[in-house]
Amino acid sequence: MVHQQFMARALQLARRGVYTTHPNPRVGCVIVKDGQIIAEGFHAKAGEGHAEVQALANATADVSGATAYVTLEPCSHHGRTPPCAEALISAGVAEVVYGMQDPNPEVSGNGLAALEKAGVKVTGPVMESECRTLNPGFIKRMEEGLPYVRVKLAMSVDGRTAMESGESQWITGPEARQDVQRLRAQSAAIVTGIGSVIMDNPSMTVRIDTEGNEVDAKQVRQPLRVIMDTALSVPPEAKILYPTDQATIFCDEEEIEDDHLAALQKKGIAVRFVPRGDDDRLDLVEAMGQLADEGINEVLVETGAELAGAFLNAGLVDELVIYMAPKLLGSAARPLVNLPLENMSEAVELDLVDVAKIGSDIKLVYVPQYRDEEDL
Repeated sequence: MVHQQFMARALQLARRGVYTTHPNPRVGCVIVKDGQIIAEGFHAKAGEGHAEVQALANATADVSGATAYVTLEPCSHHGRTPPCAEALISAGVAEVVYGMQDPNPEVSGNGLAALEKAGVKVTGPVMESECRTLNPGFIKRMEEGLPYVRVKLAMSVDGRTAMESGESQWITGPEARQDVQRLRAQSAAIVTGIGSVIMDNPSMTVRIDTEGNEVDAKQVRQPLRVIMDTALSVPPEAKILYPTDQATIFCDEEEIEDDHLAALQKKGIAVRFVPRGDDDRLDLVEAMGQLADEGINEVLVETGAELAGAFLNAGLVDELVIYMAPKLLGSAARPLVNLPLENMSEAVELDLVDVAKIGSDIKLVYVPQYRDEEDL
């Protein structure tokens, strides 16, 4: 029970980096001696000290003989910062209690082995499920080569996302829209479709109120803004393209006009090519793989029914976040997602994992339960 108590505090500290650490994982550390916490730290930003180093620097007493509680296995390799395992060994820590093993193949098990070799007692995993929940994107990128994908949708009670004309501002209230800003802030990239860009001309930037989140608003990074645009038809004046170094477009190389490509690239906008998949759409798995290769851990998809359905159909959605407003838009309004399903056996089943009332709206978080092909 004591281990859980101090690991819970380390998790609490780690959550302070929820908006700022990518592409690194969120990690917290607590150092305990004689039953008392003598040091705390968390990883705030890539390139800065890891949680263990920050905790050691914040120590209020000699840490020799103490126990360190870390939500993630201490790193053992030289990156932007020295190995945390070495720092703990040098400080004379007697025991390390870890939450989960690092999924990074450069680290996995090596940090723990280095500690044990140096005579440090290693205990764990402790509260592994909670520690994994803290870093879904980092874990998925390391284990599967793909980012963790959330699809955000807003709908009426009758399951409609926009009027027949495409008008959709605003279905939900201000509290729900601010909650979406928090989703954006914790994501390394926001993905939308060319249809949404043309219809709404969104900026897709983060405008977050961090009050009560123990996060400095100035530290919140703007996510990469990604447009799925098969024929590269995005208007050069679209808000989403600026600042240009934070925008990326995926398109089909065979569909583009060279002059338009050159104009966008001259502005410094990254244009990436992906092939079409079996459904004649851009290959979303390939596109997400490219983002993962760039260190993107978590992706938020904010788009219309077509692209949302394509992500679901591709089996890429890890979370479906739906804000339901107490409104009826009518039978002519647009549906939540477009999915090419004909039989009940093809239905995508959803596991409801969270429900919350936000203002006058209800937030529903689902995890899709994809079937294997042999089950269909």
